[in-house]
Amino acid sequence: MNEQRRRYCRIAFDSPAQLIIGDVQIEVRVGDISLKGALVRLPEGADLRPGVAAELRVDLNEVDNQISMQTLIVHVEDQQAGLVCRTIDLDSASHLRRLVELDLGSAELLEREFSVLLSG
Repeated sequence: MNEQRRRYCRIAFDSPAQLIIGDVQIEVRVGDISLKGALVRLPEGADLRPGVAAELRVDLNEVDNQISMQTLIVHVEDQQAGLVCRTIDLDSASHLRRLVELDLGSAELLEREFSVLLSG
């Protein structure tokens, strides 16, 4: 995706995660994440197609805390998949909000991010 079209900040977030498509669970690695989606590195041989719905689950270091978002695969290239967030539960949104706030270092910037997310 063209960097100039992005209206939200992505944060580098190197973490293992699971991409769940139907009954299939694929172990992936999150490269970056935002309030609007994520970029994940795929394992060798993963065969994903744009337009497919998938759940992304990112376990956090804290007990029983995770970010879980319903996504749509928007692009796949070079063993990476770009995901756009379609829905996210309140607890996951709170965890993600905290990660973004820590990365941005400013509650004011975070509020701007959420305004952009909510506006469309």
